[in-house]
Amino acid sequence: MRNNKNVLLGSLLALTVAAAPAFGAVSSSEASRLGRDLTPFGSEKAGNEAGTIPAWDGGLSTPPAGYEGSGQHHIDPFPQDKPLFTINASNMAVYEERLPDGVKAMLETYPTTFRLPVYISRRTHAVPDWVAENIRNNATSARIVGEGAGLEGAFGGYPFPILHGDNEEKAWQVIWNHLTRWRGISATRRSSEVAVQSDGDYSLVTSQQEVFFNFYNPEGGEDELDNIIFYYLSFTQSPPRLAGGAVLVHETLNQIVNPRYGWGYNAGQRRVRRAPNLGYDSPIAASDNLRTADDTDIFNGALDRYNWRYEGLREMYIPYNNYLVSKAGTPYEDILGVSHVNPDLTRWELHRVHVVEATLKDDARHIYSKRRFYVDADSWNVLLVDQYDSRGELWRVTMGLAKNYYELPGVWTVLDVYHDLQARRYHVLGLDTEESGTRVFTDDVPNRRYFSPASLRRRSVR
Repeated sequence: MRNNKNVLLGSLLALTVAAAPAFGAVSSSEASRLGRDLTPFGSEKAGNEAGTIPAWDGGLSTPPAGYEGSGQHHIDPFPQDKPLFTINASNMAVYEERLPDGVKAMLETYPTTFRLPVYISRRTHAVPDWVAENIRNNATSARIVGEGAGLEGAFGGYPFPILHGDNEEKAWQVIWNHLTRWRGISATRRSSEVAVQSDGDYSLVTSQQEVFFNFYNPEGGEDELDNIIFYYLSFTQSPPRLAGGAVLVHETLNQIVNPRYGWGYNAGQRRVRRAPNLGYDSPIAASDNLRTADDTDIFNGALDRYNWRYEGLREMYIPYNNYLVSKAGTPYEDILGVSHVNPDLTRWELHRVHVVEATLKDDARHIYSKRRFYVDADSWNVLLVDQYDSRGELWRVTMGLAKNYYELPGVWTVLDVYHDLQARRYHVLGLDTEESGTRVFTDDVPNRRYFSPASLRRRSVR
C-alpha cells in the first residue's frame, strides 16, 4: 500500500524544503504507543475519570443488520439511544466550560428554538488496517515544511497522530491532520445545498459531486502524489438557470509552491475557465455568500494568512453520530428550521477535542480576523468553528454534523452548517435524505484524465 517515503513531492517542493525548516517527527519508541495506550490514530484509548467519555474499543466497523452496502442511506446503529439531557439557553451556564463560544452564542441568539440534545458518548471512529499501518509509519517520518505550508514524508494516513514540538507546530499538525484525514478512496454523491433566509425561505441547488482522494491511492505512494491531495468535480443539476455548470479542483499538498488548481465551466457560454481566486475568503455564490472558499469542508486550503496557536485538549460537547438528521426519506422542510437545523434531529456528545486558534497576520487580508477550531481527537475532523469579524466580534458559527460511515469505516460530516449570527441566516451543505441514496464509496482509482479541465465541457450536459 505504500511506496518509499524518502522521495520528495517534486522539484518545486524540494526547493521549498531547502529554503525553509522542516519540523521533525517523533521517535520510534513514541510511535510504538499507537495501538497500545493510544488508538491507531493517536487519541487516548482510555476513557475519562468521570466515565462520561468511554474507552475506545475499536470503534464502529460492522454495519447494522439490514444495511446492504455503500450508497444506501444509513441505518442508525444506536436506535435505542435517547437524550440524557438537553442544553438550552436557561441552563447553559451549568455546561459553559464544555461549550464553544459559538455554540453559546447560538443558544443566546435563538433562546426559544436552539438546543443541544446530549446523548451517551460513543467513540465510533475507526480506520482500515492498511491506513493504521500508514499512520504508524507517518508518525516517525512526517514533517511540516515552509512555515506550515506543506508536508513531506507522509502518505495514506494522518501525518501527525502524536502531536509534538512547540505550540505553533502542534497547531499546524492538528490542521494538517484535518486536511489529510481519512475519508475513503473515491466517493460520489448527489446532494443539495441551501441558503436559508431570515424568514425561513430557501431554494435548493442540487449537484453531483465526485472526489478521488489521491493521498489515499492504494496503488500509489508519496513519490506519485504530484503535490495533489485530492481531485474534486461538482456538476450542478438544478435549478435550471445553473444546470450544466461545473467546478473542478485539484487540491494541492503545498499551496505556497502550487496554489490550488481550479476551473469552472459555464454552460451558457460553453467555456472552461481557470478559477484562480477559488481560495481563502472568496465568496461562494451558491451559498448566497454565507460560505467562503476556505470554509468549505469546514476548513481547507493554505495556512499562511494566519498565526496559529494550539490551545490544548479539552472535553467538549460536539455533534457526533448524527444518523437521525440523515435518515432516509426525511423531508428537507423537517430538517431546515427558520434560523437553524431542527435541533431535535441532531445528536451531541461529550468528546475530547483539540482547540486551535488562528489570528490574522498584520499584513494579511481575510474577512475573518480570528478563527477558533474544535477538532475531534479521534477522527481529526474539524467539527465546530467560531469565526470573528474585523472588529473582533463573533460573526459566524460553523458546525459539522458528523457520523460514522461504517462501510469505510470512519467518521465524516453528513451536513455542514454555516450560521451568520449578525444577518440571522444560515447555509447547509449535504442534504440528501430526499434522494434515493447517499454517498457511494469505492476503491476505484480513476485515470487522472477523468479529472482534467478538458473533460469538463464534454461531461457537463445542460
